[in-house]
Amino acid sequence: MYTTRTGLILGFHGCDKSVVEKVILGKEPLKKSENAHDRLGHGIYFWETARPVLWNLPPIYLKDRPERSKAPIKNPAVLGAIINLGFTLDLMDYQNLQLVKQGYDLLSSDNSIPMPQNLPSHKDDELLNRELDCAVIQTLHTVREETKEQSFDSVRGVFWEGGELYPTAGFREKDHIQLSIRNPNCITGFFLPRDLDQNYAKV
Repeated sequence: MYTTRTGLILGFHGCDKSVVEKVILGKEPLKKSENAHDRLGHGIYFWETARPVLWNLPPIYLKDRPERSKAPIKNPAVLGAIINLGFTLDLMDYQNLQLVKQGYDLLSSDNSIPMPQNLPSHKDDELLNRELDCAVIQTLHTVREETKEQSFDSVRGVFWEGGELYPTAGFREKDHIQLSIRNPNCITGFFLPRDLDQNYAKV
């Protein structure tokens, strides 16, 4: 009942400036990511906050880890999107987490393939190469399709990354929420994010 999200949210996608221009003008759609390490399974990825805009920096996964993108990123840019999550696999929901656990149990019971692993990146100890998580979520999607259950339009997850904000903090420098949009019809429109007007008089 509560898996369907009502209302619209904003998402932010990091890519090359040339891609932004083509998508905004309607010349081409955003392409689905189908990498083995996609942490929320295959889909079109967005941040749920304007983190790359507010930092005034190229998106971290393009700036710090260019090998994560198949196409070379020459001019990093940010594309905004208006999104309806629809029937979503929200990984901050207890019931959905149990579904993901079932996906893992099914995957681990298949002895015909080697078990994928979540591995740290080459620069730090954070588990950024999420091949296991991707395989688990994709297994869940496949099983639902095979059993004629409703397919998820999107996947939503929270990630704790970066150093502690302060000693023993429960918050980290790069905590964020990511979205994987499986159903492109969830994206109702695109826009160009703008910077704050620093000259506006504060009240």
